[in-house]
Amino acid sequence: MKLLSVVIPCYNSQDYMRYCIESLLPGGESVEILIVNDGSSDKTGEIADDYATRYPALIKSIHQPNGGHGEAVNAGIRQASGLYMKVVDSDDWVDISAYLEIVAVLERLVVERQPVDLLVSNYVYEKEGAKYKKVMKYGNVLPENRVLTWEEIGRFRKGQYLMMHSLIYRTALLRECGLTLPKHTFYVDNLYVTMPLPHVKNLYYLNVDFYRYYIGRDDQSVNERVMIARIDQQLKVNKLMIEQIDLASVRSSKLRHYLYHHLEIVTMISTILLIRSGSKENLRKKRAFWQFIMDYDLELYHRLRYGMMGRLLSLPGRVGRGISIGVYKITQKVVGFN
Repeated sequence: MKLLSVVIPCYNSQDYMRYCIESLLPGGESVEILIVNDGSSDKTGEIADDYATRYPALIKSIHQPNGGHGEAVNAGIRQASGLYMKVVDSDDWVDISAYLEIVAVLERLVVERQPVDLLVSNYVYEKEGAKYKKVMKYGNVLPENRVLTWEEIGRFRKGQYLMMHSLIYRTALLRECGLTLPKHTFYVDNLYVTMPLPHVKNLYYLNVDFYRYYIGRDDQSVNERVMIARIDQQLKVNKLMIEQIDLASVRSSKLRHYLYHHLEIVTMISTILLIRSGSKENLRKKRAFWQFIMDYDLELYHRLRYGMMGRLLSLPGRVGRGISIGVYKITQKVVGFN
């Protein structure tokens, strides 16, 4: 069994996937790299096969009909042989020195017979043209360099949250919790983050800037224009989170608080994108979305609607929507997303 499986979902990634793969090769033979070619029409599959031929002990190429990012991750979960699993998108890369530290920590935990369910590290917004690179750190929330439980964590700040980029799960946990991401749907990373968390009993935080999250391509899924065009997929994921995160059943109060915090952020992003589009159709979708929340869970609706963020995004009329957009723009600059 390998120590770590790194899954690289690829769709028409010929122009940038090599840089991603090369950054992962220094992990050595304790790491398995799974390149998932998700029905690409360019040379992605050829590049994947070439790497698998050149590095047979390290790399495996997987080819499947196009099923979207989530189905590529699902393929990785099914075929990973590593004790742990990490997803690295094909247009992103990892910092090599931080990578080697992570591998060393995972090896030590296994040797000392205290394997954890989750390892958390930092990620960096590699935003095209930005002078300052925002780093998402967790030192104010998670005690460093030791095994801990949810009851030992602090409180996440607004705008501070876990992403797929910061997490390395124990592979068996992903299978045991039954995680299956929807096909042909963007933004499923929010499900990948939140759905396994109630099954995590212990975790470890390594304060290194490991994952480099590239933001800058015009067709990127997190580009605001693209997100608005795909708003129905954002809403689909948001609704699945509401349906699948059973806050009442989460034993740890601190984990329960975090899951609500994450759900609140995603809900507010959905809302502001519907407002930001300015179309009457999307304003109707906004009303229908909040009606869905009210009908599904009235208590959750009141908590979201009348919290600080909910109030700011529910101001009436054109002026109210303008204020909401202003708050969103400030948040963009502070957090660094989109």
